[in-house]
Amino acid sequence: MLIALAAVVLTGLLGWLYLRNRPAALHFDGQRAYQHVETQLAFGPRTPGAPGHAALVDWLVSTLTESGWNARVQETTVQGRPVRNVVAQRGSGSRWIILGAHFDTREFADQDPDPSQRSQPVPGANDGASGVAVLLELARSLPADLDAEIWLAFFDAEDQGEIQGQNWIVGSEYFSSQLKGRPDAVVIVDMIGDADLNIHPERNSDPTLTEQIWEQAARLGYASQFPLDPKHRMIDDHIPFIRREIPAVDLIDFDYPYWHTLADTADKVSSDSLQAVGDTLWHWITDD
Repeated sequence: MLIALAAVVLTGLLGWLYLRNRPAALHFDGQRAYQHVETQLAFGPRTPGAPGHAALVDWLVSTLTESGWNARVQETTVQGRPVRNVVAQRGSGSRWIILGAHFDTREFADQDPDPSQRSQPVPGANDGASGVAVLLELARSLPADLDAEIWLAFFDAEDQGEIQGQNWIVGSEYFSSQLKGRPDAVVIVDMIGDADLNIHPERNSDPTLTEQIWEQAARLGYASQFPLDPKHRMIDDHIPFIRREIPAVDLIDFDYPYWHTLADTADKVSSDSLQAVGDTLWHWITDD
């Protein structure tokens, strides 16, 4: 009797220890993503050449490495200006998926309603930091044993177009030109943290990928954040891939009143919106 009782107690103790010490189930956490938004803004302006830009590149590499990704900086010079993309890779398998976001912030707030403010740099909470935040939280939460090769691409020099003759989407254009092989899918996240989130299907995006992601969002209860009616036709980081006949989709809420203004600050970003986008992509990748 005592031996049997001891065995029951030991079994219960071992079970408790297992439950107490087992790893937490992986899932996308919008609150963690929001903290990444705040961290980026603490670096200050992330315009190419600014101290905050260099610090952010170092932070991205170290954060991705700590999450178990093979991270590197892809460097080039375009129009006489340095460009530094950050690229992280992990896994292998039957699918090759690239998730991308730009991390630079615009040098001038040229859409600010106050003309006296337009020479100042944009804080870039939604336009820049929100997409990066989603990718970093996916880096933490995606299972390492997926039957897929996943790349996370953080593009430089996306948002400097028409400033001193610069082009738009410079970092993604260079990145896509250096690809060896053809990815199965490229998903760009840009301006997806708006508290009033409405990501309409973007008209230049691959229709099959669009359908897949919007259906996944609806299954998870995010249909209101992903309305079905197409709206904008964007020049964004998906375009270099589309031009090379690589399936690509742009997740963007361009109806954002603080675009390229000094009011693009952290209080305009919602962890619920980050959750809706990140959770949708997490399940789109892992449920297939």
